[in-house]
Amino acid sequence: MARHAVDVASLEGLNGLSLGRLATDLGLSKSGIQTLFGTKERLQLAAVESAREQFTDAVVGPAQALPHGAARLRALVERWIGYAETPLFAGGCFWVANLADFDSRPGQVRDALSRQHRDWLALIESELRHAVDAGEIAELDTGLVAFQIDAVLAAANTALRLGDEDAVDKVRRVVDGFLAPPR
Repeated sequence: MARHAVDVASLEGLNGLSLGRLATDLGLSKSGIQTLFGTKERLQLAAVESAREQFTDAVVGPAQALPHGAARLRALVERWIGYAETPLFAGGCFWVANLADFDSRPGQVRDALSRQHRDWLALIESELRHAVDAGEIAELDTGLVAFQIDAVLAAANTALRLGDEDAVDKVRRVVDGFLAPPR
């Protein structure tokens, strides 16, 4: 159920998700869905958690096998590209589809989305810091570069949804620029 909720939210946003919609889509009673989730907000939170788990399994987990630094960051980016090119969720990146809609709305859903986004940025920044400390790349502002990489990935998701076949190459070129060895 949570998986279907994630797919709906990736296509229509978390606001397009409702207990009735989920019941209709899955051929279940609305009261049965309401018994499981209680409120729309709890359904939305379950979708966020399910998306986080699936994203971690598809993107973050496989990269953990590589050593910290440039190799792991490249793996994270490549796994993210795969996640966007062959979408894990029906509408592409769940986070891109929902962050902008909730960025100005206080509440638990915004907090959960924000927490995931902060964790993702912190992971990118950590791997950049490892790469700098190991001398794999030149000294740089790891927070700024993590922000830029995340922005390029979000833009690529949108570009891919709109049919831009060059989006992946652009992402790789941007990331390669940041991960160039020091001179």
